[in-house]
Amino acid sequence: MNLYTSTNLSSFACLQLILLLSSNFQWCQANSLGNETDRIALLQFKSGMSNDHFGIFNSWNDSTSFCNWHGITCGRRHKRVTSLNITDKNLAGTISPYIGNLSFLRTLVLSNNSFTGEIPQEVSNLLRLRYLDLEGNILGGDIPTNLSHCSKLEHIDFSYNKLVGKIPKDIGSLVELKYVGIRQNNLTGKLPSSLGNLTLLNFLSAGFNNLVGKIPVEIGKLSSLTRFSIPVNSISGTIPKTLFNISSLSFFSITVNKIRGTIPYDIGLNLPNLILFGVGKNRFSGSIPDSLGNASKLEFIEFSVNNFVGQIPVTLGNLKNLRTLHLAHNSLGSRLASDLIFLTSLKNCTNLEILVLNANNFGGVLPTSVTNLSSQLRWLLLGRNYFTGSIPAGLNKLINLSVLGMEYNHLTVPFL
Repeated sequence: MNLYTSTNLSSFACLQLILLLSSNFQWCQANSLGNETDRIALLQFKSGMSNDHFGIFNSWNDSTSFCNWHGITCGRRHKRVTSLNITDKNLAGTISPYIGNLSFLRTLVLSNNSFTGEIPQEVSNLLRLRYLDLEGNILGGDIPTNLSHCSKLEHIDFSYNKLVGKIPKDIGSLVELKYVGIRQNNLTGKLPSSLGNLTLLNFLSAGFNNLVGKIPVEIGKLSSLTRFSIPVNSISGTIPKTLFNISSLSFFSITVNKIRGTIPYDIGLNLPNLILFGVGKNRFSGSIPDSLGNASKLEFIEFSVNNFVGQIPVTLGNLKNLRTLHLAHNSLGSRLASDLIFLTSLKNCTNLEILVLNANNFGGVLPTSVTNLSSQLRWLLLGRNYFTGSIPAGLNKLINLSVLGMEYNHLTVPFL
């Protein structure tokens, strides 16, 4: 009986050992096949290059493991490619569709090169991909429609290319996205409302395209958004009120569009983290809110070429970090001396470099307080208003002033 039990136990142990060895053999075989797939994919990528000025691919040969090739990172366990990162190397060529065979890839960065052709649809096979940066190339064609298969994507940057077509609606299914950069392409159509599904999104840059339509109301749900930048498009309508309630916003630029409406009276209270606020060259009206002076981090205010009226709030003098105040080509002021009370408060803005007030309705005598503005001031543009009297002496105190404009007023030059 004991002999029978001992024999059975021995047989069972042998069976376990055989199964374990078989499993290990299969794992090694699969891993070896996977490694070969990666190697071939990388060599196919290399074969698509027409220029390698810096000799990046000199190391890409069989004398060393592909894990040691320039720009390649492999995982510790499987020795599969997890990162392909070659940036700023003046590479030229096309991106091989074999890139889609790098099934363990998490990071693909080919920014600031000269790649042409299209983004291969096979990128959608990279189900582990988290970081995709193709910024600064010459890539054309559409954004791959099946990119939504890469459900782990957190970062997409296609800026500064020649992409055409529309922003895919199913971009909203990539719920892990935190960063979307598509600036300066030839994209058309609308901002998809599905962007509102990207609750983790903190960076959206879509300027310098040919986008039309309205800003989707759904974008106001993006409570983590810090940068909203859509300048130089043909976007119209009004700004959703909810967008002005995203307290995390620090960079807001919608310049050169067809957007209308007014600036909310409480904007400086609701957007306390604003650093840049650009709404220039649109169709805004109404007054500049006093509360803007509560956004104490503001450095850039760009409201030029709109239909703003009324006075410039003295509360702007609270903005100690203010560097640029651009209010040209509006209907601000009433042709009276009281228009310029705010200038006295701006002496507190010791970092002010650019003050542009030309082509408004400011009037009265230029106060001497203009000579007490920041010593950092480089531009002072006051032309095409209704100023009278003598140009204040003491402008020479503005030691960094390089551009001074006072044309088309009723000013006299003081006797020197």
